[in-house]
Amino acid sequence: MSDQNKSIHEFDFNLICEYFSSMERQGPGSPEMTLRALSFVDNLSAGSRIADLGCGTGGQTMVLAQNTPARITGIDLFPVFIDLFNAKARKLNLHERVTGITGSMDDLPFREGELDLIWSEGAIYNIGFEKGLNYWRKFLKPGGFLAVTEASWFTDERPEEIDSFWRDAYPGIDTIPSKVAMMQKAGYIPVACFILPEECWTEHFYEHQVKAQEVFLEKHRGNRTAEELVENERREAVLYSKYKEYYGYAFYIGKKI
Repeated sequence: MSDQNKSIHEFDFNLICEYFSSMERQGPGSPEMTLRALSFVDNLSAGSRIADLGCGTGGQTMVLAQNTPARITGIDLFPVFIDLFNAKARKLNLHERVTGITGSMDDLPFREGELDLIWSEGAIYNIGFEKGLNYWRKFLKPGGFLAVTEASWFTDERPEEIDSFWRDAYPGIDTIPSKVAMMQKAGYIPVACFILPEECWTEHFYEHQVKAQEVFLEKHRGNRTAEELVENERREAVLYSKYKEYYGYAFYIGKKI
C-alpha cells in the first residue's frame, strides 16, 4: 500500500473511536436512505429479530427502531460506540427492545435461523462483502432479509488516481452487477439495489467532520498520528468531490432463499 493511500484500519483504534464517536453516523448514509431500504423488507412484527452489524453509535439503528416494532441487537467491535448506542436507545425510550453489545461480525452470538433481518450500513467491508453474505446467511430464517451498503464502482473504467486509492483502501470494491451476482451466488434473491445520493456523503458525513476535526486536532496537538488520520479523511473527501461520478455506496437488499 502506498504511503499516500492509507486505510482507516492502519490508525490506532482508540483514535478512530474518538474521532468518529461525536458523529451521528460513522459512514455515508441518511435516515431517508435507511427508510428507503427498509421499505423493501416485509412482514416485520413485534416478534421479529433484527441484527445491525457494525452498528457504530447507532444512528441508523434508531431510525430502524422508530419505524419497526421488532427487537434489535446492535453489534460493534468498539465498546465506546456501544456505550453511546445504548445511551441513545435510553434517551429515545427504545432500550426495552434495542440493545447494543460488543462483538465481532465474524463471530455472531445468534442461533442459526434466529434473525428476520440483518442490517449493516457501511460496515460489511470489515469482513468482506462476499464473506459476510455467506457467513451471515445461516443466521437468517428462510425468507429472511439482508440489507447492506457497500462501496461500489459505477463504471467499468475510471481514472488511475481514484482507482489506485480505492484498491489500496478496499481491494474488495467492485461494480454493482458483480456485487449483485455475489448476492445471488450466496443464496439470496436480489430484491433491490440503489445508489446512495451525493448528500449521503457530503451533508451527512463529510460536512459533520469539519468541526470534529478542529476539536480533535486541538486536543491532540503535536500528535502526528492524529494529524495523519485527519489528513486521510480530508483527502478522501477531496477525492469524492473530484470523482463522485465513478463510485459511491450502493444499498443491496436480498432475501434468503
